[in-house]
Amino acid sequence: MTQKTTKSGPITRKIEVYDTTLRDGAQAEGIAFSLEDKLLIAARLDELGFDYIEGGFPHSNAKDEDFFREIRKIKLQNAEIAAFGVTRKKNLKPEDDPCLTALLKARTPVVTIVGKAWDMQVKKVLHTSLEQNLRMVTDTISYLKHKGRVVFFDAEHYFDGYKDNPNYALKVLQAAADAGAARVILCDTRGGCLGQEISDIVAEAVRHIILPLGIHTHNDCGLAVSNTLSAVQSGVVHVQGTVNGFGERCGNADLCTVIPNLVLKMGYDCLAKNSLSKLTETSRYVYEMANLNLPLNQPYVGASSFAHKGGMHVHAMRKSTACYEHVNPETVGNTRKILISELSGASNLLAQSEKLALINDEKLTRRILRHVQDLENQGYQFEIADASFDLIVRRFLRHYRKFFELDHYRTVILKTHATDPVAEATVKLKVNGCIEHHVAEGDGPVNALDTALRRALEPHYPVIKEMQLVDYRVRVVNPRAATAARVRVIIESRDRRRHWGTVGVSENIIDASWQALTDSIEYKLLAEEDKKHHRPAKGQTLVTADYN
Repeated sequence: MTQKTTKSGPITRKIEVYDTTLRDGAQAEGIAFSLEDKLLIAARLDELGFDYIEGGFPHSNAKDEDFFREIRKIKLQNAEIAAFGVTRKKNLKPEDDPCLTALLKARTPVVTIVGKAWDMQVKKVLHTSLEQNLRMVTDTISYLKHKGRVVFFDAEHYFDGYKDNPNYALKVLQAAADAGAARVILCDTRGGCLGQEISDIVAEAVRHIILPLGIHTHNDCGLAVSNTLSAVQSGVVHVQGTVNGFGERCGNADLCTVIPNLVLKMGYDCLAKNSLSKLTETSRYVYEMANLNLPLNQPYVGASSFAHKGGMHVHAMRKSTACYEHVNPETVGNTRKILISELSGASNLLAQSEKLALINDEKLTRRILRHVQDLENQGYQFEIADASFDLIVRRFLRHYRKFFELDHYRTVILKTHATDPVAEATVKLKVNGCIEHHVAEGDGPVNALDTALRRALEPHYPVIKEMQLVDYRVRVVNPRAATAARVRVIIESRDRRRHWGTVGVSENIIDASWQALTDSIEYKLLAEEDKKHHRPAKGQTLVTADYN
């Protein structure tokens, strides 16, 4: 491990990761973590190998107080828990300040204190003198350290403060260091700085403060990640941020982007051994806990981060994946996707065929491509309907069998002036020589249809119980046709091992839904047969490359 020494002390190839998803991230619009959510997320972040997890602001609400009590019952392997608070009030002694009392009651090994580093805020927000603000910083840190806590100091608005009054901003940092702070963190609280400003101001702090420094950036200019990396290059050894960049206004630095850049691009050590491959899983877990949709284009962990659509790109990728991928997706736990659409060339289909261990037949590939393009013209879309595309290829290759035949289905809606609408579906199928005729009610016609279909099939194929529908989306294909327009239904399903999408298109939304539902079930059953007969699994990557 290489090491050099600066005025801030030894700089190693280790960068500390401090997560504030449970406090700063929870301030994002639309996010409201429950106590159980926070405990589960903390356990996941600890497993990933974060050094510090900020649990909340115990003086602000009872839920955060409960979190600090409950988290003590969980044995963490890697992370230390930090409680967040503010410097003492200007007219109170530390021992009389209710915020500091709440911090001590939280019984965390680390306490993070935020204090003003911008003279304008000291005067106009705190309504106190610059000297009194320094005493508030000193008294608070000294008191908490005397009580046995490791104290981190967040210098709020440090960069704006430095630009207005550099001498005073540095005095705030020095006061925190002299009082016994273990880390001093420079905060771009408004998120308004550019990279060169961050680099220059951090470098100046490194020259003056003999203490490990950290960085905390916001994303109001879209530069939180970049500014964090610039600060590291200028000498900080501690980075703060949130999973997926959650945070107030435009968010905080996204640790799911910061960390792989530090590890894969800059050669730093940030996480527990071999845990970088869990990053995508952790990102999506936190999205699920926050009840938010996953953005497709999020760097490294997004569903489209390693998705390839252009035929020319895929043609090059079949020779070397490094042509259009800057890292191997598996290093961060993501996967490569070859998208199928009217923009696809034969290479896209060949790449998909290789995943299924199919014969490389150019004439057949061209036939499949023409068929896919015809379907796209009708409104089908296969970019996220990988399972429906898989079934198309299987049918062309005769690597397909029907598990059931439809006799008929029917859906009805009953609505009276006094009741909510009730949906009922009837499904009649021929399954393994038997007639299955079932009726089910549901919250809507598609839910009722899905329930009736499962009742008909599960006695013959119990493995269907493993799968569940996780998303249902409808889009009008040709809106000018008004109520006679075709609709496209996309259904996403999953089981314990896989996640897949299917598509249906029709002028009738129920029939489009039926197509997507039955595709999803057929894909599950065929995948189980593949597993039983040891066929290569879909998603197997056959092309490798050097990413250096």
